[in-house]
Amino acid sequence: MSEFMKVVRERRSANKFIDNIEIPKKVFEDIFHELTAAPSAFNLQHAKYYVVQDEETNAKITKAAYNQYKAKVSSATIIVTGDKNAYQNALNIYEGSHMLGILDENELNDMVAMIKDLYEGWGEDFRHDEAVRNASLSAMLFMLLAKEYGWDTCPMIYFDQEQIREILSLPENEVPTLMITMGKMDPTSNKIRGARKATAEFVKFI
Repeated sequence: MSEFMKVVRERRSANKFIDNIEIPKKVFEDIFHELTAAPSAFNLQHAKYYVVQDEETNAKITKAAYNQYKAKVSSATIIVTGDKNAYQNALNIYEGSHMLGILDENELNDMVAMIKDLYEGWGEDFRHDEAVRNASLSAMLFMLLAKEYGWDTCPMIYFDQEQIREILSLPENEVPTLMITMGKMDPTSNKIRGARKATAEFVKFI
Protein backbone atom coordinates (compact mmCIF):
# COMPACT_ATOMS: atom_id res chain seq x y z
CA MET A 1 0.00 0.00 0.00
CA SER A 2 1.36 3.42 -0.96
CA GLU A 3 1.98 6.12 1.64
CA PHE A 4 -0.83 8.17 0.10
CA MET A 5 -3.33 5.32 0.41
CA LYS A 6 -2.21 4.84 4.01
CA VAL A 7 -3.04 8.47 4.76
CA VAL A 8 -6.41 8.21 3.00
CA ARG A 9 -7.39 5.08 4.89
CA GLU A 10 -6.12 6.18 8.28
CA ARG A 11 -7.64 9.65 8.24
CA ARG A 12 -10.64 9.64 10.56
CA SER A 13 -12.95 12.32 11.89
CA ALA A 14 -11.76 12.60 15.48
CA ASN A 15 -14.64 13.06 17.92
CA LYS A 16 -12.41 13.29 20.99
CA PHE A 17 -8.94 14.75 21.39
CA ILE A 18 -6.24 14.41 24.02
CA ASP A 19 -6.27 17.66 25.97
CA ASN A 20 -3.32 20.03 26.41
CA ILE A 21 -1.24 19.04 23.39
CA GLU A 22 0.26 21.96 21.51
CA ILE A 23 0.72 21.92 17.75
CA PRO A 24 4.10 23.45 16.86
CA LYS A 25 3.90 26.45 14.57
CA LYS A 26 6.35 24.71 12.21
CA VAL A 27 3.72 22.01 11.59
CA PHE A 28 1.22 24.63 10.44
CA GLU A 29 3.85 26.37 8.33
CA ASP A 30 4.69 23.09 6.56
CA ILE A 31 1.04 22.17 6.03
CA PHE A 32 0.10 25.57 4.64
CA HIS A 33 3.15 25.57 2.39
CA GLU A 34 2.00 22.31 0.82
CA LEU A 35 -1.62 23.52 0.79
CA THR A 36 -0.74 26.15 -1.78
CA ALA A 37 -1.03 23.29 -4.31
CA ALA A 38 -4.77 22.92 -3.59
CA PRO A 39 -7.01 23.19 -6.66
CA SER A 40 -9.35 26.12 -7.17
CA ALA A 41 -11.46 27.42 -10.04
CA PHE A 42 -9.34 29.58 -12.35
CA ASN A 43 -6.59 29.34 -9.71
CA LEU A 44 -8.38 32.09 -7.76
CA GLN A 45 -7.51 30.47 -4.40
CA HIS A 46 -10.75 31.36 -2.65
CA ALA A 47 -9.91 29.68 0.69
CA LYS A 48 -8.72 31.55 3.78
CA TYR A 49 -7.72 29.98 7.10
CA TYR A 50 -8.03 31.27 10.66
CA VAL A 51 -6.03 29.16 13.12
CA VAL A 52 -7.36 29.63 16.64
CA GLN A 53 -5.07 28.47 19.46
CA ASP A 54 -5.64 31.26 21.97
CA GLU A 55 -7.67 29.85 24.89
CA GLU A 56 -9.91 32.88 25.32
CA THR A 57 -10.76 33.08 21.63
CA ASN A 58 -11.25 29.33 21.40
CA ALA A 59 -13.72 29.49 24.30
CA LYS A 60 -15.81 31.89 22.23
CA ILE A 61 -15.44 29.65 19.17
CA THR A 62 -16.53 26.65 21.23
CA LYS A 63 -19.61 28.53 22.39
CA ALA A 64 -20.41 29.39 18.75
CA ALA A 65 -20.08 25.65 18.03
CA TYR A 66 -22.79 24.96 20.61
CA ASN A 67 -20.21 23.84 23.20
CA GLN A 68 -19.19 20.71 21.33
CA TYR A 69 -16.55 18.97 23.42
CA LYS A 70 -14.13 18.36 20.54
CA ALA A 71 -13.91 22.11 19.94
CA LYS A 72 -13.14 22.67 23.61
CA VAL A 73 -10.27 20.18 23.93
CA SER A 74 -8.74 20.22 20.45
CA SER A 75 -5.23 21.65 20.13
CA ALA A 76 -6.44 24.14 17.54
CA THR A 77 -9.64 25.13 15.83
CA ILE A 78 -9.35 26.20 12.22
CA ILE A 79 -12.04 28.24 10.52
CA VAL A 80 -12.01 27.91 6.74
CA THR A 81 -13.73 30.63 4.76
CA GLY A 82 -14.34 31.15 1.07
CA ASP A 83 -13.92 34.54 -0.57
CA LYS A 84 -16.86 35.57 -2.74
CA ASN A 85 -14.70 38.31 -4.24
CA ALA A 86 -11.72 36.11 -5.12
CA TYR A 87 -12.32 36.84 -8.80
CA GLN A 88 -11.36 40.46 -8.20
CA ASN A 89 -7.78 39.32 -7.63
CA ALA A 90 -7.50 37.62 -11.03
CA LEU A 91 -5.21 40.25 -12.52
CA ASN A 92 -2.67 39.89 -9.69
CA ILE A 93 -2.75 36.11 -10.00
CA TYR A 94 -2.34 35.99 -13.78
CA GLU A 95 0.18 38.81 -13.95
CA GLY A 96 2.90 36.32 -13.08
CA SER A 97 2.03 34.20 -16.10
CA HIS A 98 2.20 37.32 -18.23
CA MET A 99 5.64 38.24 -16.87
CA LEU A 100 6.89 34.71 -17.57
CA GLY A 101 5.66 34.92 -21.16
CA ILE A 102 3.00 32.23 -20.69
CA LEU A 103 0.27 34.74 -21.51
CA ASP A 104 0.68 37.70 -23.82
CA GLU A 105 -1.04 40.99 -22.94
CA ASN A 106 -4.17 40.24 -24.97
CA GLU A 107 -4.51 36.77 -23.43
CA LEU A 108 -4.05 38.25 -19.96
CA ASN A 109 -6.74 40.88 -20.53
CA ASP A 110 -9.10 38.33 -22.09
CA MET A 111 -8.68 35.92 -19.18
CA VAL A 112 -9.29 38.58 -16.54
CA ALA A 113 -12.31 39.94 -18.43
CA MET A 114 -13.79 36.45 -18.87
CA ILE A 115 -13.45 35.68 -15.16
CA LYS A 116 -15.00 39.03 -14.21
CA ASP A 117 -17.91 38.53 -16.61
CA LEU A 118 -18.54 35.01 -15.28
CA TYR A 119 -18.51 35.84 -11.57
CA GLU A 120 -20.44 39.06 -11.91
CA GLY A 121 -22.77 37.84 -14.63
CA TRP A 122 -23.84 34.69 -12.81
CA GLY A 123 -24.67 36.63 -9.69
CA GLU A 124 -24.43 36.55 -5.91
CA ASP A 125 -25.63 32.94 -5.50
CA PHE A 126 -22.92 31.70 -7.85
CA ARG A 127 -20.20 33.67 -6.04
CA HIS A 128 -21.39 32.27 -2.71
CA ASP A 129 -21.46 28.70 -4.02
CA GLU A 130 -18.04 29.12 -5.61
CA ALA A 131 -16.64 30.35 -2.29
CA VAL A 132 -18.00 27.29 -0.50
CA ARG A 133 -16.97 24.82 -3.24
CA ASN A 134 -13.41 26.01 -3.45
CA ALA A 135 -12.91 26.42 0.29
CA SER A 136 -14.16 22.84 0.72
CA LEU A 137 -11.69 21.51 -1.86
CA SER A 138 -8.87 23.22 0.00
CA ALA A 139 -10.11 22.04 3.41
CA MET A 140 -10.09 18.38 2.32
CA LEU A 141 -6.46 18.66 1.30
CA PHE A 142 -5.70 20.41 4.59
CA MET A 143 -7.08 17.43 6.52
CA LEU A 144 -5.09 14.94 4.46
CA LEU A 145 -1.93 16.99 4.98
CA ALA A 146 -2.60 17.18 8.71
CA LYS A 147 -2.81 13.39 8.81
CA GLU A 148 0.41 13.12 6.80
CA TYR A 149 2.10 15.23 9.47
CA GLY A 150 0.73 13.04 12.25
CA TRP A 151 -2.29 15.08 13.39
CA ASP A 152 -5.98 14.23 13.50
CA THR A 153 -8.85 16.44 12.43
CA CYS A 154 -12.61 16.64 12.39
CA PRO A 155 -14.60 18.76 9.92
CA MET A 156 -17.57 20.50 11.53
CA ILE A 157 -20.55 22.37 10.09
CA TYR A 158 -22.60 22.72 13.28
CA PHE A 159 -21.76 26.26 14.32
CA ASP A 160 -23.32 29.71 14.32
CA GLN A 161 -21.92 31.46 11.26
CA GLU A 162 -22.79 34.94 12.47
CA GLN A 163 -21.10 34.40 15.83
CA ILE A 164 -17.99 33.13 14.07
CA ARG A 165 -18.09 36.13 11.75
CA GLU A 166 -18.26 38.47 14.75
CA ILE A 167 -15.56 36.70 16.80
CA LEU A 168 -13.06 36.75 13.94
CA SER A 169 -14.20 40.09 12.48
CA LEU A 170 -14.69 38.46 9.10
CA PRO A 171 -15.39 40.75 6.16
CA GLU A 172 -18.74 40.38 4.44
CA ASN A 173 -17.21 38.80 1.35
CA GLU A 174 -15.90 35.79 3.31
CA VAL A 175 -18.25 32.83 3.85
CA PRO A 176 -17.55 30.72 6.98
CA THR A 177 -17.51 27.32 5.28
CA LEU A 178 -16.03 24.79 7.65
CA MET A 179 -14.69 24.47 11.17
CA ILE A 180 -11.85 21.97 11.55
CA THR A 181 -10.77 20.81 14.98
CA MET A 182 -7.22 19.48 15.10
CA GLY A 183 -5.06 17.62 17.60
CA LYS A 184 -4.17 14.10 18.69
CA MET A 185 -7.18 11.79 18.72
CA ASP A 186 -7.89 10.07 22.02
CA PRO A 187 -7.36 6.38 21.10
CA THR A 188 -10.14 5.33 23.49
CA SER A 189 -12.62 7.09 21.20
CA ASN A 190 -11.53 5.21 18.09
CA LYS A 191 -14.43 3.17 16.79
CA ILE A 192 -15.01 0.95 13.78
CA ARG A 193 -15.60 3.15 10.76
CA GLY A 194 -19.29 3.65 10.03
CA ALA A 195 -20.96 1.79 7.19
CA ARG A 196 -20.09 3.05 3.73
CA LYS A 197 -22.25 2.77 0.63
CA ALA A 198 -21.28 0.22 -1.97
CA THR A 199 -19.72 1.98 -4.94
CA ALA A 200 -22.65 0.92 -7.13
CA GLU A 201 -24.89 3.14 -4.98
CA PHE A 202 -23.05 6.35 -5.78
CA VAL A 203 -21.24 5.70 -9.07
CA LYS A 204 -22.85 5.55 -12.48
CA PHE A 205 -20.82 4.94 -15.63
CA ILE A 206 -22.44 6.47 -18.70
